[in-house]
Amino acid sequence: MTIKAFIQAVKYEKWCQVLTLLMRLTVGGVFIFSGFTKGIDPWGTSYKITDYLNAMGLTSWSDTALFIAFALAAVEFFTGVNIAVGAYRRSAPWVALILMVVMTPLTLWLAITGAVPDCGCFGDALHLSNWATFGKNLLLLLGVIYLLLFNTSLRGVYGPAVQWVVSALSFAFIMAVAYYGYFVQPLIDYRPYPVGTKLVNSTIEDTDDGEDDFTFIYRKDGEEHEFTIDSLPDEEDGWEYVTRYHSRRPHGKVIIQRGNSDNGIAILDEGGNDITVDVLTDSRRTVLLLFPELPEVGVINSYALNEINDAALVSEADVIGLTPATEDEIDQWIDLSMASYPIYHMDDSELKMVARGNPAVVYLEDGTIKWKRTLTSLNDVEQPIELSELGNDYDADGILTNLMLIYLAAMLALLLVNRSHLLLKRLFLKKTNNNQNIET
Repeated sequence: MTIKAFIQAVKYEKWCQVLTLLMRLTVGGVFIFSGFTKGIDPWGTSYKITDYLNAMGLTSWSDTALFIAFALAAVEFFTGVNIAVGAYRRSAPWVALILMVVMTPLTLWLAITGAVPDCGCFGDALHLSNWATFGKNLLLLLGVIYLLLFNTSLRGVYGPAVQWVVSALSFAFIMAVAYYGYFVQPLIDYRPYPVGTKLVNSTIEDTDDGEDDFTFIYRKDGEEHEFTIDSLPDEEDGWEYVTRYHSRRPHGKVIIQRGNSDNGIAILDEGGNDITVDVLTDSRRTVLLLFPELPEVGVINSYALNEINDAALVSEADVIGLTPATEDEIDQWIDLSMASYPIYHMDDSELKMVARGNPAVVYLEDGTIKWKRTLTSLNDVEQPIELSELGNDYDADGILTNLMLIYLAAMLALLLVNRSHLLLKRLFLKKTNNNQNIET
């Protein structure tokens, strides 16, 4: 018996249809989850794609990483939905096969070379080793091949006339999720530093360093001067408080790394010395301005940033800029933006873990993250500004819940419109048969 004859012989067997349904749900579910986790955090997906391109020597393609991130999330998500509900029974498995033909050899290469430590298949939601990812892709590829052979043996949930609507609704949903993830912050924060995280280690409270170790900077007549705690000038004489820094703070590179407890962070100098207390304190309010790509930050953003800094000074809060940029790039930004807040170096990967955006704004109270946003998503950055309320109007859970309810309601409504005539037809036939039985 040939393979084709075998397929035709078992295609409509009950066990085959049950297995087809299980394969649809399994393969479709994996693609849905993969697309969703990529779409929830397009910044993170684009960073991972950039890692891939750099590892393959395709650095000139790095500008396409964000487009690829959005496109890949959309294709994976609506392909997964189509497979799960049995829409486009012939073409959906082919799209999945094309994706797997690309991804499976790629993950094998990663498993052998280790060029990229984590494939990023499920974003930050689920981390798999490269060999585990390759094994997962092999199983998924087998499932896709099975669907290529047997998917038409089982009818889909939706009729052929509305299959395009299923894809359109799925595309609209995942793009809405990606929109918030890119322009505000991810609707689900899978990273180590979600809102509510104690960013400053509690061990800072137990240090012996006091205010005597700080140097205070005040401005008068456009010039800045340094003072100790014992010689602070009188603000009634025209002195304006600018900032403060620890007297023992080194002027070298500062790196932020994950702390050893409570997801806190530790700031280290080039010698590995912990100087977190010199830069951050859990006894004051702090605004972190994150610049993962400082040269790409437009000067047009400087007004809003300076307004936030002015509001922080009025509120006696600290403002700290953090970036992996070079000293020359930092100096150029300060000259162009007239920034009066200090800017320190920070490890690139960890900075991107704290918040998404370029620039991003993170607000701390008592060393705990209260809110974080991209700068462009903050409205009315004008005086007077209440820092605690500036960016806390982003209800990520509520937005995601509403998007999911709208999407599911639309899918259900489509199903009712598309299939209600079949239900009515069955009821009519049943009533007709009953009447005929009564007459006989």
